[in-house]
Amino acid sequence: MNLRHRLGRMTAALAVVTIVALVPAPAQAAESYVPISGSGSTWSQNALDQWRKNVAENYGMTINYAGTGSSAGRNDFINQTVDFAVSEIPFQSQPEDGSPPEKPTSGYSYMPIVAGGTSLMYNLKIGGKRVTNLRLSGEVIAKIFSGQIAKWNDPAIQADNPALAMPDVSITPVYRSDGSGTSAQFTAWMKAQFPSVWTYGMRSQFPQVTPAFKGQNGSLGVAGYVSQNYGEGAITYVEYSYAMKSGFPVVKVLNKAGYFVEPTYQSVAVALMSAKINDDLTQNLDGVYNSGDPRAYPMSSYSYMIVPTETNKVFTVEKGRTLSQFAAYMLCEGQQKASALGYSPLPMNLVQAGSDVLQRIPGTVGAIDFSRCNNPTFKPGDSPSNNQLALTAPAPPECDKAGATQCVEGTGGAQEETPATGSGGASGGSNSSAAAAGTAGTSSDPTAAGAAPAAAGGTSADPVYDANGNLVSAAAAGGSAAAVSAPFSLAENGWGTPQFIMLAAGLLVVAAILIPPVVGRRARGDRRP
Repeated sequence: MNLRHRLGRMTAALAVVTIVALVPAPAQAAESYVPISGSGSTWSQNALDQWRKNVAENYGMTINYAGTGSSAGRNDFINQTVDFAVSEIPFQSQPEDGSPPEKPTSGYSYMPIVAGGTSLMYNLKIGGKRVTNLRLSGEVIAKIFSGQIAKWNDPAIQADNPALAMPDVSITPVYRSDGSGTSAQFTAWMKAQFPSVWTYGMRSQFPQVTPAFKGQNGSLGVAGYVSQNYGEGAITYVEYSYAMKSGFPVVKVLNKAGYFVEPTYQSVAVALMSAKINDDLTQNLDGVYNSGDPRAYPMSSYSYMIVPTETNKVFTVEKGRTLSQFAAYMLCEGQQKASALGYSPLPMNLVQAGSDVLQRIPGTVGAIDFSRCNNPTFKPGDSPSNNQLALTAPAPPECDKAGATQCVEGTGGAQEETPATGSGGASGGSNSSAAAAGTAGTSSDPTAAGAAPAAAGGTSADPVYDANGNLVSAAAAGGSAAAVSAPFSLAENGWGTPQFIMLAAGLLVVAAILIPPVVGRRARGDRRP
């Protein structure tokens, strides 16, 4: 064998060895997972999308999910067109549209996956400045969404906001036009707390109460409408995560202790300490609505994954193995991401209940190992009734107590108590999701409900958007960072380890092709007389 052939083989072998050495063994290489699919809630979709991305990268799982709304997800599960569904409410024995009762034909269980607050995202300016410290009592909220209050300067709204000179601007309530667990949660709260005001009952399908109401499809739709220039004066109900992603403020809601509170992950954790969990793991939120803790956010709740407990025409034992592993990740490691995504992590008692559900899934990987469950709400030795987030949740500032004062942003972000002076401003509150000054969108097309805010520069006190319209940073009262969109934007294909491995492999292949001919010519030249 001549020198050229020997060098060619050596170079090719080196390329193969190098590629093998550079390519890391995939995480959980011994495991194999089949793709699974689900549909349903948009309320919890931001969390689900992040978790799906994480398990795809770390475990090689393919989890497909369509945010079609809780009602559609439950129907998909009944029709056995998906492997799991996600909903904020259970199957309905008497659907409000008069359709047949929702009765799955195979076994199932409800498993809590994440907690959060249904927020009231709004777009309001006073004197050209964005309002970020709006406060509303529950009765006022119910009157807005039942069409009984139609102007932002209504005396009842003004009474809740003594530091603001509320403008003579019409209110545009924006509601979910699709069947929605968010609508069900919001209307259930109004029905329970203000039945003489909200007379429509719990509704997955929110009614168009007056022509001023605007219906939009999905959580992105309602949040997108409010965040545009044409959405000035609008208010909607949506999971807090979407308001954070949009960089828009949410209402501080009056709780039973007399404090106006936002749906932070800590205020949600506090409120849900008063939740009662039924035997089937569905939620009874009466105690949450009426919590006497001044830190509690009253519209706090859980979202559920509906999982099969027996095989059916689409769900197999192999799919059960994938689903149970994904669910175990969500209950433990995935909860670490919850607060950054605008949700509140599940407490220990619900993780324990979820572990019991896991063991009923065909093909399950088994119960959760609590010594390795990296959940931020508990630590080894904790009682199931404890919640580390609730134990450390801060008390609301006194200026957020109902009365003649109201929190506004002072010099350097400090909070001041401002009495009613009749000349209000539009300053940020202590926990505002974004002290968003200036415009947040340039579209004038009201059909572009999902359009992103326009990119904007500015000082450190202004919101900063990237080229895709995602909020990068925003100032908040107290000098802390506010809404950040990064956790919600799944990474684009970029340069990372796999790309560098491919580049190195390509270079070695090129070397294997080019080096032997060059060496061969030199070898032949050396043999010439």
